[in-house]
Amino acid sequence: MSYPIRNIAIIAHVDHGKTTLVDQLLKQSGTFRENQEIAERVMDSGDIERERGITIAAKNTAVIWKGVKINIVDTPGHSDFGGEVERILKMVNGVILLVDAAEGPLPQTRFVLRKSLNLGYRPIVVINKIDRHDARAEDVLNEVFDLFVNLEATDEQLDFPVLYAVGIKGIANFNLDDLGTDLNPLFETVVKHVPEPERNLAEPFKMLVSNVEWNDYVGRIAIGRVEQGVVNRNQQIVLLDRNGNVKQKARVTKLFSYAGLEKIAVDKGEAGDIIALAGYEDTNIGDSLVDEQDLVPVPYYDIDLPTISMFFRVNDSPFAGLEGKFVTSNQIRDRLIKELRTNVSLKVSPTESPDVYRVAGRGELQLAILIESMRREGYEFSVSRPEVIFKEEGGQVYEPVEEVIINVPEEYSSRVIDILLMRKGIMESMSQELENVRLAFKVPSRGLIGFRNDVLTETKGMALIHQQFYDYEPHRGEMPGRKNGSIVSLDKGQVTSYALEGLQDRGQFMVEIGVEVYAGQVVGINNRSDDLLVNVVKRKNLTNHRAAQTADTVRINTPLRFSLEQCLEYIEDDELLEVTPKSLRIRKKYLDHNERKRQKSTANV
Repeated sequence: MSYPIRNIAIIAHVDHGKTTLVDQLLKQSGTFRENQEIAERVMDSGDIERERGITIAAKNTAVIWKGVKINIVDTPGHSDFGGEVERILKMVNGVILLVDAAEGPLPQTRFVLRKSLNLGYRPIVVINKIDRHDARAEDVLNEVFDLFVNLEATDEQLDFPVLYAVGIKGIANFNLDDLGTDLNPLFETVVKHVPEPERNLAEPFKMLVSNVEWNDYVGRIAIGRVEQGVVNRNQQIVLLDRNGNVKQKARVTKLFSYAGLEKIAVDKGEAGDIIALAGYEDTNIGDSLVDEQDLVPVPYYDIDLPTISMFFRVNDSPFAGLEGKFVTSNQIRDRLIKELRTNVSLKVSPTESPDVYRVAGRGELQLAILIESMRREGYEFSVSRPEVIFKEEGGQVYEPVEEVIINVPEEYSSRVIDILLMRKGIMESMSQELENVRLAFKVPSRGLIGFRNDVLTETKGMALIHQQFYDYEPHRGEMPGRKNGSIVSLDKGQVTSYALEGLQDRGQFMVEIGVEVYAGQVVGINNRSDDLLVNVVKRKNLTNHRAAQTADTVRINTPLRFSLEQCLEYIEDDELLEVTPKSLRIRKKYLDHNERKRQKSTANV
C-alpha cells in the first residue's frame, strides 16, 4: 500500500528532549503493542549513547498517522556530531526545531537552524519542557524569532508554527495555557506544514546515500531518500562516487522500508520515500545510486571541515599488549578507515611514521567517543594532546573560534570571566536569568582545551557549558599553558603506601596503592608548575624494630579519577594517553628521564 509521505528531522541543542519526544511519537502512533516493554530513549541504541544520555549517530524511524507515513530522523544535539546533522538534512523536507523553555536557543540551535534555513526549509518550532519551574516560554519564543532574523530567514520562514510541549509526558498544543492530552496537534502540523516530497516516478531511479549501516547477513546497507523514479529488488543499479565515476554495477539484493524501529523487506521503493538497500559493498556516504540510463550523481552537500586533530599511535609502553586484543598499526589503521565509512566529518591521514595516524574531527568529544568505542572493541593504542587546525590565507594565520555560552550562579561569574579572558576570549553578552548569569563569549578553540575542567572546578560543578564552532578568525597570540606540572614515576613496580605517605604534600596522585606503574608514567599532579620525578614504588626496609603506633594510622588521600575527556584535556604536548580496554594511563612521550632532558635542551636551542 502506498501512503502519502512526510520526511522530517528533529533538530535541537543537546539535552533539549529530541529523543524523548520521538519515544512519544512512536508510542502515540500505535507503533508498539499495548503490552510491549519499551526502553526509555528507545532511539539511543548504542551503549555509549545510553550511558551518556546523548545521541551520537542519526537514526531513522517511521510512523503511520491517519493514513500518512511520516519518516522521522533523530539527529545528534552536540556540536561535535554536526556532520551527522548536515548530511541527514538532505534526506528530509522539513524540520522540527526543539528548544528548551528555560535554556532557550543555544549554540547548536543556531548551527542546525542555519543549515535548515539555507536548504529552504520552513521549521516547526516546539518550545519543550514548559513544565520546568524556571520555564520562560514567551521570552524563549522571542529569542527564537530574533535568531531567525539574525540568520536572515525569509518572510515565509519567519511565519513558523509554534507549539508548546512537555515531551516526556507526550503532550503538545498551540496554546500555552492548555496543553491538551496528546501529540495530535504536532502530528497535524507536520502533515499540514511540511511539504510532500516530489514523487516523479517516471524518471530513472536516483538516490543519494546519506547514511550507511552494516548487517552481518547482507553486508553494507545504503540509506537515503529516493530522489526520483522507482527501484525494484533484483534490479541492476550503478554506484557512482561524488565525481560521477562508476564504482560498482550490481543488483539490489535486499530492499527495506522503515516501519517504527524496524526495517521491513519490500519489493520496491518509490520517489520521496526513505529506503535502505543492500548489494553494494563499496558504498560510502555521499555516493549516488542511479539507473543505468542516467549516470549523473546527485549533488552532495559539503560537510564543514574539522577543527581539532590528534595523533593515534601504536602503544609502545612497557605494558603494551597486556590488555588489548588489537595492538598493531595495521589493525588500528583498518579500524580508523572503517570509521570513515560512516563518519563523514572525520579525516584520517598517514604520517612519516608507519605507526602514527593523524585523525581530525569537529571537537574533543567526537574524538573521545571514537577512542571510547575502539577501547571497548578491544583496541590498545596511545593518543596525543588535541591540537587545533590552523589556516593560512594571504600570509595571515587564522584559527578556529568557538561560540561559548555558560550558565553559572552569579557568585562564580567573575571567576569564569577571568578564566575566559585569560584564554583570549572576547565577551559578547552578559544577562541575568533568575539566580544565574548567562555569559556569551567567542573563544579560540585552543583556549578551550582543558577549559571545562577549570570552570567546573572553580564553580564547584555548577556551571552549564555549551560551545559551538563559530568561524576562523586571525590568530590571537600565545595561549597560557597548564598551571601545574606532572608527578612522574621514576621506576617500575607496584605503588606502595610507604612511598605515597611521604609524597602526599607534593601534589595530588592519580594512582592507587598496589597498582602497577612504569618509569615515565604520570602518577599525579604537582603543586608546582614543573614536573616532579618521584619513586612511588619505594618499599620500607624491614628491621627488627617495632614501628611507632602512628605509623599504623597513616591515611592516604583518595586518588584522582580522570574520565577519558579529562585525561585528554589534562595532557600536555610532551605527554601521551595510553588507552587500553581496561586502563587509561597518562605517560611522557619519552619514558626515560635522561632522554626527556635531551629532547628539552634540543628544543630550546
